[in-house]
Amino acid sequence: MTDDTTYFAVWARDRPGMLEDRKRVREAHRARLRVGAPNVRVVLGGPTLDDAGDMAGSLLVIEAADIEQVRAFVAGDPYVETGVYDPASVQILPWHWGIGRPSRRPSTNPHEA
Repeated sequence: MTDDTTYFAVWARDRPGMLEDRKRVREAHRARLRVGAPNVRVVLGGPTLDDAGDMAGSLLVIEAADIEQVRAFVAGDPYVETGVYDPASVQILPWHWGIGRPSRRPSTNPHEA
């Protein structure tokens, strides 16, 4: 990835009643986020919480060359494939890192040279 790579914010809410399904596929989801894809790197992410403190969605910041790469990456996520996410809730938007940008750390993405 180059320094001119764009960032994208991804926000998705779970469908109601999906907590147990989320827990069941969580490790596959997290493993995929750690690996990324060619020209796609997840910079940060974590679950959003409901009022009870249970996981109820996700917020990700993804570094990629364009939004189509991010859309394809998100479409292959285990939470999408198993129906955890409410499809109507998934939002992917270009995002500018303003405050708190971490220094560039080495990538763990095997797709990057």
